[in-house]
Amino acid sequence: MGSLTIQAADLFITPDSSLADAVRRAREMRRLGQSDTVTIHLAPGTYRLYEPLRLRPEDSGLTIEGRDAVVSGGMAVTGWKRHGRLLVADVPDFNGRPADFRQLYVNGHKAVRARDVQDFEQMHRIRTYDKRNRILWVPKAAMAKIVNRSKLSNSKYLELVLHEMWCTSNLRIKTMRVQGDSVALTFHDPEARLQFEHPWPSPMTPNTGHPSPFYLTNALELLDEPGEWYHDIREQRLYYMPQGNEESELRKENGKAVVPVLPTLVEFIGTPEHPVRDITFRGVTFSHTTWMRPSLQGHVPLQAGMFLTEAYKLRPQIDRPNNHKLDNQGWLGRADAAVELRWAENCSFDGCRFEHLGGSGLDFVEGCRGGITTRCLFTDIAMNGYVCGSFSPEGLETHLPYRPTDFRQVCTRQEVSDCLFHHVSTEDWGCVAIAAGYVSSINIHHNTIHDVSYTGISLGWGWNRDLVSMKDNRVHANLIYRYAQHMYDCAGIYTLGNQPGTVISENVVRDIATPSYVHDPNHWFYLYTDEGSSNITLRDNWTPAEKFLQNANGPGNTWQNNGPQVSDAIRQAAGCR
Repeated sequence: MGSLTIQAADLFITPDSSLADAVRRAREMRRLGQSDTVTIHLAPGTYRLYEPLRLRPEDSGLTIEGRDAVVSGGMAVTGWKRHGRLLVADVPDFNGRPADFRQLYVNGHKAVRARDVQDFEQMHRIRTYDKRNRILWVPKAAMAKIVNRSKLSNSKYLELVLHEMWCTSNLRIKTMRVQGDSVALTFHDPEARLQFEHPWPSPMTPNTGHPSPFYLTNALELLDEPGEWYHDIREQRLYYMPQGNEESELRKENGKAVVPVLPTLVEFIGTPEHPVRDITFRGVTFSHTTWMRPSLQGHVPLQAGMFLTEAYKLRPQIDRPNNHKLDNQGWLGRADAAVELRWAENCSFDGCRFEHLGGSGLDFVEGCRGGITTRCLFTDIAMNGYVCGSFSPEGLETHLPYRPTDFRQVCTRQEVSDCLFHHVSTEDWGCVAIAAGYVSSINIHHNTIHDVSYTGISLGWGWNRDLVSMKDNRVHANLIYRYAQHMYDCAGIYTLGNQPGTVISENVVRDIATPSYVHDPNHWFYLYTDEGSSNITLRDNWTPAEKFLQNANGPGNTWQNNGPQVSDAIRQAAGCR
């Protein structure tokens, strides 16, 4: 058993102790009147969880801190043996069940899930797209590692990742049929239905001049480069091709191979009447989560990683007063995050790290008021880094205005400042560093964002000019560069919807990436006010050129002094301080 000692209002625990037990002990100290506030000090090391740590209203006033303490949802894999060019290990059960996962970390670095190309510039392009019969035609050459094999048993769970304008879809391949120099692919449901029924975003076909690229992943036949891995879930066996001197390290009993098995590490769970209050994490690392929906149901997003649960084209279109006609319907779900907050007040994260994550990083989901996220690092995250506010409730068609009767549902007065975001959206390329949906009085300032797949900061939701729950938001003095590593139709800062009192000021956006395979090489921007954007002020933002877009905006937007003429003092002050 681990050690646990008490000094006044402080608890000191070690990695072989239970975080949940420490939180309960702190709760009892407050209940018994021994202390109004308690700090749990985590000794350096890894605290492995078998379920999320749940923080409730009874835990209000708690601080959890620990430099070099890692809260992990990962499981170690040991017992590696040589098998030809590969190393092979049996994957142990997790919590009494076979484990499945979509990431592997070797010696602290993310390995590559076996795929057909190493360089994304070499991705193949689709041939054509048959919506009626739900068939995607691809070049036979693209399937060479699969269809030329006489035994396809290891390809049962083959996935195709499809690039579509501003999103990527994960499609589980159901059948493959060779015809001439092409292969017809069909996919499992529900993603087959979603993929072929929803109109936006759409895959691009050759007649556009920029047909959609794709890559294949998750088959043993594709494992042919050092640093790649494949998990045979039926046999519970993990294959890895080592690079450098990794083999000798991995074959040690304490070899550093970790697979993530939990989607969420910490949950703040309050109610409207009894929120969780005044909890702070300081200096803690959150690491090793997964998100399994793409393996189980595919993943077909609409935007910013928010996935479609139903979507289809409208004929005739809907007339919307005050808005242009609507040609589609869509209902959405939301990916898991490492840390999720619901009905929380003034809960904060100071100097924390969010890394090696298979979903999103930190998510203020619903009903949150206040809370500062500062001096944190977000890196090696598959989806969004920092997420805040509703992106349409599951029962609300996503183009309808979100005006909850109880305004307490709206996340308001959050702050994210002096945080560093890089190599975020590494798997879902349509995700962003900071995604704020229906929010009020959020303050996003002095962050540095670079090397992200799509947009840097996305603010707003709804594609609608109607007055909703967004107002008085602030995006100030952020530095954004080397964005759009994989997707265009993007910007350093992007907005949607009616947001009275919102000000975007003194940001620096520069150095967009130039992938060759985007759907339209000219359709990128430094600042982008998209559909319904209204009553927003954009002023004194430095960009190398006035490459901005105002698409289907509403009234009341003000553009003042944006571009290369903005002062050097503003340019030098942007980013983390």
